[in-house]
Amino acid sequence: MTARFVGLALAAVSSLAGAAASVPENNERLAFDIFKQLIEINTTDSVGSVSQASEALRQRLLKAGFESKDVAVVGPSERKKNLVVRLHGTGLKRPVLILGHLDVVEAPRADWTTDPFELVEKDGYFYGRGTQDLKSGDAIAVASLIRLLQEGFKPDRDVILALTAGQESFKDNGTKWLIEQRRDLIDAEFVLNMDGAGVLADHGRPTTVRVDAAEKLYADFRLTVVKPGGTTALPVSDNAIYHLAQGLARLEHYRFPAELNVVTRAYFSRLAESDDGPKSADLRGLLADPSDSTATVRISRDAINDALLHTICAPTRLEAGHANNALPQMASAMVNCRILPGHSAEEIRTTLVDVLSDSQIEVAYVREFDGRVFARAPDEVAMAVAPLRPDVVRPLERVAAALWPAVPVIPGMSIGESDAVWTAAAGMPTYAVSGLAIDRDDIRSHGRDERLPVASFYKGLEFFYQYIRALTTSP
Repeated sequence: MTARFVGLALAAVSSLAGAAASVPENNERLAFDIFKQLIEINTTDSVGSVSQASEALRQRLLKAGFESKDVAVVGPSERKKNLVVRLHGTGLKRPVLILGHLDVVEAPRADWTTDPFELVEKDGYFYGRGTQDLKSGDAIAVASLIRLLQEGFKPDRDVILALTAGQESFKDNGTKWLIEQRRDLIDAEFVLNMDGAGVLADHGRPTTVRVDAAEKLYADFRLTVVKPGGTTALPVSDNAIYHLAQGLARLEHYRFPAELNVVTRAYFSRLAESDDGPKSADLRGLLADPSDSTATVRISRDAINDALLHTICAPTRLEAGHANNALPQMASAMVNCRILPGHSAEEIRTTLVDVLSDSQIEVAYVREFDGRVFARAPDEVAMAVAPLRPDVVRPLERVAAALWPAVPVIPGMSIGESDAVWTAAAGMPTYAVSGLAIDRDDIRSHGRDERLPVASFYKGLEFFYQYIRALTTSP
């Protein structure tokens, strides 16, 4: 790591009462080296290997002083092995599980201006697949556990870190596998999920520190139209593509109703308290009545607020036809939905049928982890909203206040999907927490030229270390 990296990182970190003024330079160097190594190991589902990344981290942890019995690389297949490491505490309290994933989504080189599997630093950003989702968090967590071990820190509970496979592809999902096959390795009182939340910024200025205690439900649906087909030489209007396109146009203009739950109500309430401008009146109008179209429409102009208030369904893939000179015998579209808590995938499937308003468009549910297609979707609703535990929130507030003064800590709901669905279903309350600051208009997870501000990485490193210490230190 260059001296400029160190200087930038030190400038980004505020001092905390009773702690060192800044993260040691050697820990910054370690975190950077791990980050670079992980970015440059391809962990995509198509050709990559999560096992290679897990083994590389295992070697680092053993070299740093962890005992071999406390570092496991386990999983269902040669390319999908998960890393689990345990930092032993006093046993005063039950363990906490820190959860992340090592796999990344596909990243075709032709789409990027840099090599997605090379960590590139330019213009104050780190570029590479996984810089936001989630190899930055993985590197920070591993470096922090090494620092805590080497400092001789004894937490009041075991700290378990699980970095898994299959989160992005749904194939051989590592968290699900560990719960079903090796629950002994990861069983905990509660879970800190690095895959979500974080520090939301506006043009580089932090505005909120979020802790997510709820998550939307993920569901895929396949829309299919089947027709007789025939030659294009004859003027036939009964075209499968037209039918499908007209249905998708109706979906484009449909808005699911705005709703609030206990977490999003708390989120918008805190926003209203911290805003004394025109937006505050709209926020209060929304809180009084989510169906207030004027207030809701204005608040929903922000894409993140929109996703917090509504179930979102969007077409993501299209397929049609079999020859250039033949009418399509079949046209299909994949529609991905992120569903608000309290609603099931089957409820949304029937809503899609009503919105498409065409009996010739079949709407089927596609199960994400194996691609099987079903006429009906599951009736289960999204994961339960986790209670906002004081022993999770109060340390977060203290550390955040030192690093980002006057920036409120706000409970939130994840608008994406993560492995929290598995840990929550297993009876472990799950909270998304991260110290990485990302601009609300620069969220590039899964996208082209994914990037993370350099300063955000190093400040996120200091945050995570301080938060784990505060979380696991008894008064």
